[in-house]
Amino acid sequence: MKRPKIRRPLPGPKARKIIQQDRKLLSPSFTRSYPLVAHRGRGVWMEDPDGNVFLDFTAGIAVTSTGHSHPDVVKAIKKQADRFLHMSGTDFYYEAQNRLAKKLAELAPGKFAKRVFFTNSGTESVEAAFKLARYKTKRERMISFFGAFHGRTMGSLSLTGSKVKQKENFGSLVPGVTHVGYGYCYRCPYNLVYPECNIDCVNYLEHTLFKKTVPPEEVAAVIMEPIQGEGGYVVPPLGWHQRLRELTRKYGILLIADEVQAGMGRTGKMFAVEHWGLEPDIITCAKGIASGLPLGAMIARADLMDWEPGSHANTFGGNPLACMAALETIRLLEEGLLQNAASVGDYLISGLKELSRRFPLIGDVRGVGLMVGIELVRDRETKEPAVRERDQIIKQAFQKGLLLLGCGESGIRFSPPLIVNKGHVDIAIEILEACFKKVAPRLVSAIR
Repeated sequence: MKRPKIRRPLPGPKARKIIQQDRKLLSPSFTRSYPLVAHRGRGVWMEDPDGNVFLDFTAGIAVTSTGHSHPDVVKAIKKQADRFLHMSGTDFYYEAQNRLAKKLAELAPGKFAKRVFFTNSGTESVEAAFKLARYKTKRERMISFFGAFHGRTMGSLSLTGSKVKQKENFGSLVPGVTHVGYGYCYRCPYNLVYPECNIDCVNYLEHTLFKKTVPPEEVAAVIMEPIQGEGGYVVPPLGWHQRLRELTRKYGILLIADEVQAGMGRTGKMFAVEHWGLEPDIITCAKGIASGLPLGAMIARADLMDWEPGSHANTFGGNPLACMAALETIRLLEEGLLQNAASVGDYLISGLKELSRRFPLIGDVRGVGLMVGIELVRDRETKEPAVRERDQIIKQAFQKGLLLLGCGESGIRFSPPLIVNKGHVDIAIEILEACFKKVAPRLVSAIR
């Protein structure tokens, strides 16, 4: 089993030079968790320009679903590049878009006919869904959830409820958006306990919101992440998704499932909503759909997507290289990676739960498939977020050769490529254990 290899203190001299140039030339608005400079990636491994090798449990924020530079995906890209690179699917036609749209329409849950709109990214997919919901229903209002991340363009940002930093100084956003509490049982927004709560976080919409401030007949759609991503890898309780679907149908409100991070096999099913038997009216996806090439899609009921030519379009959406990469990605998912995500995900969750029994800094372990998170707390009774400790552990893991990312206020997300195996998980757990021992020695000794 290959292991991480750190040759010298990080970042090395070549990496430092690139970082210094970056700070002069690129926008300072980017978030940089630690000084990783990506140079060469293969499978679950990433190498920097100084020869340091890292075990990647980020997959480029859940993007490189088939691993870095999967040979079959690279071959599909090269084959299409020899034909042509671009001809604008907005104004002309090409087969790659047709093939991928047909595949996505078949895979998306729901026996009804579907249509697809291609984009370049997750936020564009959400923008398209936002616009389509308003266009079709002739209603203006939208409902989203606290903790949600739907993107950073102005419409998607209006729906986002993750961090105030993302909205500061940008002025007025798209009006008509109301945020409500998500099904976050570990930190219930209504201070209730499941299942005695009767899923009151959904009932709140009908019993309070629709009676006091938001007329339901003015709501175009409710948009939700089946599992919140940046908000903390939060998995709602059993019954939450179904209750929300029932409520939206009752009032003629569209349900949009934002599968940008949870979709395309990450949870062990092609779309996360399949775990709960849900059939949304609109699904947005991106990230892992094309193994690293920029591509997104909005998949909607065909009877909804009847807007006229010119209503919505984009130049690069559904680029032929990205479409061919997506078709190959989906083939790999169907031929084994879905099952691998489910089985290795269970193994990862089991390993993290074992760590939580030894380190009280871990307040909660949650996830489905290879969309797994832990939440760090300074006290399990008060659940005080351990933000500083979370940041220290992520940085310590980097120094030891494991790439991780934060989520929520004090969470760590585990979103490795779907080709990861149990041996890779063992290495990650081993490194994590060393990091916890270094960052929280007092807590370790307290439970011995």
